[in-house]
Amino acid sequence: MTTTQTTSPAQSEGTVTEITHWIDGAADGGHGERRQDVYNPATGQVTGSLHLGDADDLEKALQAARRAADVWGETSLSKRMAVLFSFRELVHSHTQELAALITAEHGKVLDDAAGEVARGLEVVEFACAAPQTLKGDYSDQVSTGIDVYSFRQPLGVVAGITPFNFPVMVPLWMAPVAIVTGNAFVLKPSERDPSASVLLAKLWKEAGLPDGVFQVLHGDKEIVDGLLTHELVDGVSFVGSTPIAKYVHETGTRHGKRVQALGGAKNHAVVMPDADLDLAADHLSAAAFGSAGERCMAISVAVAVGEAADGIVEKVGERARNITVGDGTEGSSDMGPLITPASKDRVVRLVGEAEADGAAVVVDGRDLTVAGHEEGFFVGPTVLDRVQETMSAYEQEIFGPVLAVVRVDTLEDAIKVINANPYGNGTAIFTGSGNAARTFQRQVTVGMIGVNVPIPVPAAQHSFGGWKDSLFGDHHIYGPDGVRFYTRGKVITQRWPHQNDESTASMNFPSNG
Repeated sequence: MTTTQTTSPAQSEGTVTEITHWIDGAADGGHGERRQDVYNPATGQVTGSLHLGDADDLEKALQAARRAADVWGETSLSKRMAVLFSFRELVHSHTQELAALITAEHGKVLDDAAGEVARGLEVVEFACAAPQTLKGDYSDQVSTGIDVYSFRQPLGVVAGITPFNFPVMVPLWMAPVAIVTGNAFVLKPSERDPSASVLLAKLWKEAGLPDGVFQVLHGDKEIVDGLLTHELVDGVSFVGSTPIAKYVHETGTRHGKRVQALGGAKNHAVVMPDADLDLAADHLSAAAFGSAGERCMAISVAVAVGEAADGIVEKVGERARNITVGDGTEGSSDMGPLITPASKDRVVRLVGEAEADGAAVVVDGRDLTVAGHEEGFFVGPTVLDRVQETMSAYEQEIFGPVLAVVRVDTLEDAIKVINANPYGNGTAIFTGSGNAARTFQRQVTVGMIGVNVPIPVPAAQHSFGGWKDSLFGDHHIYGPDGVRFYTRGKVITQRWPHQNDESTASMNFPSNG
């Protein structure tokens, strides 16, 4: 069994595709006998049978990666750059095919899926700047006849463990930077929407990347634990929930790996009384309900300050009621389904608990049924008002199309609410006041901040990462931190004396004399 999905994801009714690993430059059915179903969330139908790896598959992939890393790490930067430029063009030309694969297995609408690919491409383009980002430093004549310079070398074999909500973008946040800096990269994608990762592997090969430098190994906890503990793995990048991020960081570092582990979020947007409420409502609706709320940077809490509260609740409610929910392949759909039945049940439960605890359900999406897709995993946009910080709908990361409105009296109160939350991924403020914006951005304990921008994902030349329980490890992802994460620095102190010079060696501690 060595077939993999390489054609269009638009499958006929009842078709189940075998989805395999990509090891050492080719599709590989693997030794593992376990399989997992892959669903189309819009229909509830099984569309794929995913091969789950075992210890033998892990060993095969890592041995291939080790061999490849030894050669790739010594390959000239110009040759690595040629592959990156070619890969960039191939991903761009296959955007619609990648988007279709995302929609077929994740459920997000096609335009959103294409946008995901575009954001991933920004990091590929940043990786193409490696001749600049990998430049070292040189200090001439630090002491008589002595010069000092530094440069960076790749870690070796690195792994990426990526989430279901961005099956193309997050792998592209990791792999291009890892590869251009000279590493071999093993991707363990989510089991829920794995097909796009295999197409990425094919595009890397077509771009000229040597076999073994980029591989896809499907699996569950068995493969994750193997990557975290195997002696051939030098570094691990992870994006997912906070409990798993903490586990990945603790386990990987305990086994001598360099680890960056990005966890969950509870992103707040503060709406000040002087804000343009129509602008704020437009952006809050898009940020809360886009991709069915399954974004780590989704706005899940609106903190309404003073007299802004009634107006923003009314305006967001109007927009939520006008969102069209349906199959992501249909052009009329603004929002698609959730990824699994369990995700749907969890959202419905948390909304019910909030209502029981006294929150006002302004817009209720729990009973939504999409005609012709009655078995799909749909929940409609939901707006909860007068949410308290002790409610489960506030305390937990819902990861669904739910916006909770918390009312406070002042900006100071809003900042206290945000800083008391254990997460620190992203936040935003809507205001017309530069003073309020400056106070906010300096006082909140959050890593990424938007001012009249609801989803402040940094551009690729900066790095992405939160604070507190949203990040474990010292390095943020992509950008300058990505380059530092996937490389080690060396500093060389050198002297080239004339052969007839007398030695000036001394037993004293060296100084810059």
